[in-house]
Amino acid sequence: MEEIVNKVANSALDVFDLEDYYPKGIRVQIDISQWFLEGFLLKEKDFREQLHNHDWSQYQDQYVAINCSTDAIFPAWASILVAVQLAPFAKKIVNGTIEDLDSSLYEEILSKIDYSTYENKPVIVKGCSKKPVPMRAYILAANYLQPFARSIMYGEACSAVPLYKSPRK
Repeated sequence: MEEIVNKVANSALDVFDLEDYYPKGIRVQIDISQWFLEGFLLKEKDFREQLHNHDWSQYQDQYVAINCSTDAIFPAWASILVAVQLAPFAKKIVNGTIEDLDSSLYEEILSKIDYSTYENKPVIVKGCSKKPVPMRAYILAANYLQPFARSIMYGEACSAVPLYKSPRK
């Protein structure tokens, strides 16, 4: 019987797996409409009082996204005031959804990687993920890899989709 050879493992392909860079930690979304009258009307005195009485320590070392789930029209300072209350506790605070939060985290992480290790190499950006890697992270990874990689593919080695091939020099 002939020995089975893993051609993918023996290939020159470098796998760039965004899951490897997924930051550990709890992600929370705070809906500020919970402090509005009937979810729509911000009454400043009541709003400030509710924020003052809220237990912000529950967000200790968590990643927090601040958003409003209703169509309420409210002043910008309302979200900023919530962020100010969170600042002593949260690891990171963004305006938006959990996906916006993850995108922001990946922007920080991916900007600090030394991509020169991928110089002149074929790279596959691993597609299937068990963690919620946002699309923005895949786009950023491809943009950062492009100046270095000989080629960039997306997916799995058995079914990769070509994205980029450097021009011959």
